[in-house]
Amino acid sequence: MTFSLMFFAISSVMLTTAHGQELYNFVNDMEEEETLTPTYNYEYIPDFTYDEINQRIQLMDTEMPYALNETIFAFINYFTVRNREYSKMALGRKEIYFPLFEDALKRHNMPEDIKYLAIIESGLNPKAKSRVGAMGLWQFMPATGRIYDLYVTRDIDDRMDPELATEAACKYLKTLHRMFNDWELAMAAYNCGPGNVRKAIRRSGGKRNFWSIYRFLPRETRGYIPQFQAIMYVFKYADEHNLVLENANFPVAHEKIRFNHEVDLKQLAEITDICMDDLEMLNPAIINQKIPHSQRQYALRVPKKQAIYLAENKEQIADSLQVKAERLLAIQEEGNEAPVRKAPEKITYRVRRGDALGKIASRHNITISELKAWNGLHSNLIKVGQTLTIYQGKGAFDKNLVTQQAKQDVTSYKNTPKTYIVQPGDSLWLIARKLEGVSIEEIKRLNKLRSNKIKPGQKLIIG
Repeated sequence: MTFSLMFFAISSVMLTTAHGQELYNFVNDMEEEETLTPTYNYEYIPDFTYDEINQRIQLMDTEMPYALNETIFAFINYFTVRNREYSKMALGRKEIYFPLFEDALKRHNMPEDIKYLAIIESGLNPKAKSRVGAMGLWQFMPATGRIYDLYVTRDIDDRMDPELATEAACKYLKTLHRMFNDWELAMAAYNCGPGNVRKAIRRSGGKRNFWSIYRFLPRETRGYIPQFQAIMYVFKYADEHNLVLENANFPVAHEKIRFNHEVDLKQLAEITDICMDDLEMLNPAIINQKIPHSQRQYALRVPKKQAIYLAENKEQIADSLQVKAERLLAIQEEGNEAPVRKAPEKITYRVRRGDALGKIASRHNITISELKAWNGLHSNLIKVGQTLTIYQGKGAFDKNLVTQQAKQDVTSYKNTPKTYIVQPGDSLWLIARKLEGVSIEEIKRLNKLRSNKIKPGQKLIIG
């Protein structure tokens, strides 16, 4: 039994007239005829026979039972000839996830080749979703996931976490193996449920291996194990079938950091210059690009090359993230319109019955975060009769560096300390980043600060 030696595709031939109409036949009028050279995309597909495949299988080093038959052979043909793109896609992702799988399987004393099951389940896509709602590399349904500590919230889905899902899959497969004492039956049960496998065993007269109960299993499961065995062969003999990748994907070395409060990934990327794509790739379980306050203990994976920097500045980064979140909330409450302020002016406002921070801020064209910062408020709670300080006009707060000495001569200016007026939303960490060559400790020393707390309007010596 042989297959074609060469597979190629001819790109669509398209001619466009002066009127922009697309034609799929050549123009008869010689004056308008264009000469096009078709593009051929050749891909060599090596020939193979059933016997050649069988000989290779005999040489395979695997703990899994493997006896070639026509069903498995048909799937090998599918993955090496008819759907080579799927095989290449999975091959391109193996370096990211196989080390994780191999480590977990070794820890659980399970056959290493079970790692190929994830290819059949998800194509090694941690965000894969089935038509019935199964998610992740190992395609857990919500109910089964909860049994193995994979929880789903509006913001985080543990089923899409590669480490948590792999650990859960190992535990579940081990449980199924204890039920049937056979890895193929355990994997079949992983696909269709242990109840269907028990039913197939009963209908077969008590036989307890996959091929003996094959015809009594659900149709999908009948193809599940042959696909697994076919993909195992394909990965071990990819070169023999010219499944060679031009560009493979490799894992991003990373570390875990807990910020212990709500984190918006976009804001974190802006503040720290971490690539947003890396954050999303390393943390596929985060659904809305945010770690909510309710799951503030979540360990965020960050690129290893930036992990030390983040760990050393974690508190300052956390403060900056919190301030940015408050400012964003205030902007949203104000309809995303920039406040229009009058000339700089400090006024005092006494809280009246029915007042709220949002209402007061809106009335004075300022933000809630500014109002809270100016008055040292840590929540949105205010009481009747309370006195609030409000600054009107943006001139005094838009300038970062104070240059009152600008009109003085150069010599006098050089001898005058440079200062900085704290802006709403500032933190010492952000100020140090803005001003090159100035550290947090130096700012604290110059200004005799005992903590990192600063407030808008405060004048800081920076050099």
